[in-house]
Amino acid sequence: MKILLAEDDPNLGTLLQEYLTLKGYPADLARDGDEALNQFVKQSYDLCIFDVMMPKKDGFTLAKEVRQANADIPIIFLTAKAMKEDTLQGFRLGGDDYLTKPFNMEELVARMEAILRRSQRNEQKEQKSNRLFQIGTLTFDAERQTLTHGDDVQKLTSREAELLKIFCQHLGQPLSRSYILKAIWGDDSYFNARSMDVYLTKIRKYLRSDERIQLINLHGEGFKMIVD
Repeated sequence: MKILLAEDDPNLGTLLQEYLTLKGYPADLARDGDEALNQFVKQSYDLCIFDVMMPKKDGFTLAKEVRQANADIPIIFLTAKAMKEDTLQGFRLGGDDYLTKPFNMEELVARMEAILRRSQRNEQKEQKSNRLFQIGTLTFDAERQTLTHGDDVQKLTSREAELLKIFCQHLGQPLSRSYILKAIWGDDSYFNARSMDVYLTKIRKYLRSDERIQLINLHGEGFKMIVD
């Protein structure tokens, strides 16, 4: 299990990180929302703990952007406020739980473990659906890296399969160029961007078997795959 912890209070953040690690939940600590988002797109996490009041990007904004990338990852909010409106906003944004400071660390771990148990059960049910994607009349097997149309089977490279999978997971949703590059290549450098454009051209060619499928450019935003 790997935890992403975003907390701008250096004392509380360090204390939480050490406590979670001691309990068997290694945690990466980010000091603000921007740093947390950068870490999230570069690594794989099982649960997020976000302080609501943070510089550069608050916890609610961070959660909204994380949810765009991963709709299922559990999120727990920490806040110094006890306002009902804040609690409701946290749940509306997809938060799984909410703790008001000061809180008991044992209670935090107990809530984490309850959420993680539910998450693991759901993940087991969804493993097959996360491997196989139906795009119009095409079937994409992300594990075997194949794209099938009728009797025609196209074998994809690992990079092509990674790209197509990220679009399948976010079908109909806009994805920024920077997010895709960081998620697959690790950074959004110019040379990686040029490499991605080459792979996108190949993927568009494979998708021509079904004219309803479109992988479109969004000017100034990124890309979006849709099926008419």
